[in-house]
Amino acid sequence: MEKNQSGINNIIGEGTHISGKIFVPGSMRVDGQIDGEMTVSEMLTVGKSGNLKGTINTKDAVIGGIVDGKLVVKNRIELQKTAKVNIDLVCKYLIVEEGVVFDGTCSMSKQELFDKGTKGKNEQ
Repeated sequence: MEKNQSGINNIIGEGTHISGKIFVPGSMRVDGQIDGEMTVSEMLTVGKSGNLKGTINTKDAVIGGIVDGKLVVKNRIELQKTAKVNIDLVCKYLIVEEGVVFDGTCSMSKQELFDKGTKGKNEQ
């Protein structure tokens, strides 16, 4: 699939509901609802109407909608003012706009979670 101008490979539109295990090799935008386990190799964008529940792993994230569950972001996450999250978050860099509703935990020091399963890295 050819990337569109914004670099997003996949879009889950508003009104779409997906349940299960999802792997995205590239970037993804969610304006619908996803329940389950999700791995996105690049950027995950959750629009204002997006709703995610489950375990999510990604390189970078921009959240403007609702997320409930566990979120592991290898690099940077931005929570936009419309975001409502109830998550256990692990990330390197966190940006939170005024107005975000954040319930849960955030750890920025669990580097071993980022390196788990990658060859040649034994940081502790």
